[in-house]
Amino acid sequence: MRQENLPDKALVQFNCTGHATGKMRNELTVEMIKPFRESFTLATDEGPFHGGDASAPPPLALFVGGLTGCLMTQIRAFAKRLDVTIDDLQVETRVIWNWQKTGPVYETAPHSFEIDVLLESPDPTEKAIALIKTAKKGCFIEQTLGQANSIRHRLRQADGYIDI
Repeated sequence: MRQENLPDKALVQFNCTGHATGKMRNELTVEMIKPFRESFTLATDEGPFHGGDASAPPPLALFVGGLTGCLMTQIRAFAKRLDVTIDDLQVETRVIWNWQKTGPVYETAPHSFEIDVLLESPDPTEKAIALIKTAKKGCFIEQTLGQANSIRHRLRQADGYIDI
């Protein structure tokens, strides 16, 4: 579906179903169901630290890759609309988490997100800055990370779900 055919406002919804298939491997089916349908099959695994076989990227690699790819996509898509020439584009993303052992497990918290945009363009710097600012606003993942979010977890039982 082309952007011209989309309404002025829409909900964008992705659903993911994961199934444990190996020591630590997960097979994931990711579906975009709104505003149109697309489906993807992905896998994650962990390395020996968590008892996995490293047969697929770990979830954090997909997360950082998703953030980087999201911003790059928006920069290239919006460059056409904002009439900014891109001769070359690279994005270098660093995500750091705090990790702390807590008994037999550990707890994590975000420490920092840093994104360097290496954009080669014959256009004035002001146009490149405007493009990046616009792309940031259009990147679903960056917009999600930039605000407080609540995530609902439920455990399915025979008689329904329990909120956790």
